[in-house]
Amino acid sequence: MPKLQSRFSTLTAILSIIVLMLLSCSPQATPTPESTFEPEPTATEVEFIPVVPRNAQEIVVFSFEEDGYAHLFMYAPETMPLTRITSGDWDDITPAPSPDGETIAFASNRGGFWDLYLLNLESGEVTQLTDTPEYEGAPTWSPDGTFMAFEVYEDENLNIVVGPATDPLSESIPLTTSPSADHSPAWAPDGRHIAFVSDGEIILADLDETDGSRFQNLSNTQLASESHPVWSEDGRRLAWASSSQSVGRSGVYVWDAQNKIPATWIGDGSWPAWNVDGDQIITTLAAPNETYLTVYSTNGTLLQPLTPFPAAALRGLAWANIIVPDELPGDFQQAARLTPAPLWAPNGEPVEEGVSRWSLVELEGVGAPYPQLHDMVNEAFDALRERVRLEVGWDALASLENAFVPITTSLDPGFGEDWLYTGRAFAINSLMTNAGWMVALREDFGAQTYWRLYLRAQLQDGSLGEPLRDLPWDLGARYNLDPKVYEQGGQYSAVPAGYWVDVTGLAVQYGWERVPALPNWRTFYRGARFTEFALTDGLDWYSAMLELYPPDVLVTPTRVLPPTITPSRTPLPTWTPLPTRTPRPTRTPTPTRTPTITLTPTITPTPSGTLPATPTPPTVIP
Repeated sequence: MPKLQSRFSTLTAILSIIVLMLLSCSPQATPTPESTFEPEPTATEVEFIPVVPRNAQEIVVFSFEEDGYAHLFMYAPETMPLTRITSGDWDDITPAPSPDGETIAFASNRGGFWDLYLLNLESGEVTQLTDTPEYEGAPTWSPDGTFMAFEVYEDENLNIVVGPATDPLSESIPLTTSPSADHSPAWAPDGRHIAFVSDGEIILADLDETDGSRFQNLSNTQLASESHPVWSEDGRRLAWASSSQSVGRSGVYVWDAQNKIPATWIGDGSWPAWNVDGDQIITTLAAPNETYLTVYSTNGTLLQPLTPFPAAALRGLAWANIIVPDELPGDFQQAARLTPAPLWAPNGEPVEEGVSRWSLVELEGVGAPYPQLHDMVNEAFDALRERVRLEVGWDALASLENAFVPITTSLDPGFGEDWLYTGRAFAINSLMTNAGWMVALREDFGAQTYWRLYLRAQLQDGSLGEPLRDLPWDLGARYNLDPKVYEQGGQYSAVPAGYWVDVTGLAVQYGWERVPALPNWRTFYRGARFTEFALTDGLDWYSAMLELYPPDVLVTPTRVLPPTITPSRTPLPTWTPLPTRTPRPTRTPTPTRTPTITLTPTITPTPSGTLPATPTPPTVIP
């Protein structure tokens, strides 16, 4: 252990090592010229013994969205309930407890731009570590707490940078400079490796290598997207989450760093974290529109059944020994007592007293074939529309592909019981994907496919949205004449540059759930339904239809329009023409006699010396 600590004794030593090691940018980078520098021996041969901070407790730290903003929470089984420790109209994400257990590093846009902050657990004081317009986030500590590796968005690209923990951008050195999206760093307990994600692959950077062999691809999966790598406390194992498309299984994988064997699947999950002893993994399990929490052993045994978790969108998870005072700081107590106000409230009345049927409300300033919604959900749409306008910087929901669809209008095959008929759903204009203002991420849950939509922020100065990390799914790639891509329904595309807003995460906060793709979406583009959201209020489709139509309308083939707020004039019945008279048969004419020709040659005398006259034509005698 002293040998391990001595390697981090000074800033100069580690920076001199990293300068020579971090010249190439990716696993495919061109090897650098050989260096005459001889790195000092590593501590990988020495058994790592984690140092447990005195008076520390094993606590789970979360970041998740509860009212459209992400806040930090702490939880300890049997000793501390889920407790909010930050609050405000901003986002606090990616918490990382320090090795000494006294502070938590995290990213926040509380100052208007994304910067790194430090939260003191003893006093509750927050210290700003970086102050730039560019995005900085996802910090991870070196084992001795001297340095940090974190994400930086510069020159329209997301990369990983290493710098001093007290001033991360001071004398910082890039770990990656490739055009790939490199993010989510995790510093290994041996101090000599950093795992991170690059375009959906788990990459291991060896800080003792100075050539192209520095980077190793641990996942190497073409039809899967990996995320959230995290080391066990002893550094012998690395866990991450994988979202697989057609090959393998989605869930949590564990790689044995000691024996270098391929990663093995241990169970379903979307964001893993190790306990201090390294024998359990806590993870969230994302469902289409809700989240659960569970715990596995290292061999995949389920130690805790699925527990509903109040997180619409998880933004960070860590399990570590941290020092929490017996009496929480005043700022923590104040944050814990807050109760988020409802984001919207319904305001409608039935069309008739005593009748549980509702009318449709016109959506002001919205372009759609029928810009109307159910009277009990239009407030939710208006509130979401305004929130999207603030977060994205432009009125993205002012143009809809569909809102309410009358029962007299036929949609595409397979849409016979679509939620658009109920007035409780809307579909964003999908043409925005062609213009580069919207991308969709594919998320499979069992046999069903869902989509997560991101909208491009109007301002690209870092004040709106954040960089996109995960690989989007290109539905239009099926038309490039590649049979394999056609059968897959598309393919992964490169992570686009710029700042983006998760509109799906916002929609869930306001009650709008995404709907699944139809089973034939791979060959039927419109069957993907990737832009449609519904507010069901726990109703099934038929019950929702009865809120607009009487029961007989749903069983008779005669379709009628639903009631509206402004009654329309009932059209007069049209005159039904009488049957036409059947004409009598016509008389068949009798054949006529064939005429005979009689020649009557008459010669008129002419004066002598002249030619005879022309004969008279024959007379026809009938």
